[in-house]
Amino acid sequence: MKATRAASLSIISNFFVVTLKLIVGVLTGSVAVISEAIHSSLDLMASVIAFFSVRISSKPPDKDHPYGHGKFENVSGTIETLLIFVAGIWIIYESVQKLLHPEPIRLPILGVTAMLIGAGINLIVGRIVKNVGEKTQSVAMRSNALHLLTDVYSSLGVALSLLLVSLTDFYLLDPLIGIAIAVYIMKEAFSLGKESFLPLLDTRLSKEEEKLVREIIDSYKEEFIEYHALRTRRSGPEEHIDFHLVVPSDTDIVTAHDLCDRIESDLQKVLHAPKVFIHLEPEHERLTHRPAR
Repeated sequence: MKATRAASLSIISNFFVVTLKLIVGVLTGSVAVISEAIHSSLDLMASVIAFFSVRISSKPPDKDHPYGHGKFENVSGTIETLLIFVAGIWIIYESVQKLLHPEPIRLPILGVTAMLIGAGINLIVGRIVKNVGEKTQSVAMRSNALHLLTDVYSSLGVALSLLLVSLTDFYLLDPLIGIAIAVYIMKEAFSLGKESFLPLLDTRLSKEEEKLVREIIDSYKEEFIEYHALRTRRSGPEEHIDFHLVVPSDTDIVTAHDLCDRIESDLQKVLHAPKVFIHLEPEHERLTHRPAR
């Protein structure tokens, strides 16, 4: 499975990057490098969470989970978002301590080299994970990709700050860059957090997705009377759609069933993994239950 392989790749790459940054952070004494090591450690945790959530969410429905396991990915994405916030708070704390008690940085060029290597690895792996996440509509993989790609930007920022420190001896630049990195990754985490958490509350699909659903149903309007009670929600990579479809009273069950099959088939072409439930109603039932004006 592509998602599982991509998650495994991110675990391996993150483990290497964390080890590299921790060693170099201790050698240089740079709070920005150590903060980056902490950031990458949380990336590693996020990769592990994404790996297991993707495996669980891909399981078919069972007795205890008749609607499938898709929301495990939303839980995973929410946890990963919280980890990013934890990383941001920790980086800010360490940076403030460095502002209050500035210290010279040892071997800054070593730190620059380590940051560039880490950024290069995470850029390659992050793009792979992002592509897989978009193809599979996996919120856990997209969360993991965000971890990796924000690490690229923050690593480049740290590399730049260390280079400037080596040229100017302005040591306060190190913690100031650290704070800027923390604010940036927390801002990105907030946007992703909404995408991960809101489906746990069964919020509807996006306006664009619902517009596609309505357009497909309306394309068959010559074959039914009307439809109503349209409901949508997301569960991990899956879209859940249900509505009532009113057909002429003389429509036989085979014809009505074929109409539902065609609507569902078209929805599968424009959405990622729609689970569609259509409740058929004869026209006379609509007239019988029409609300009083």
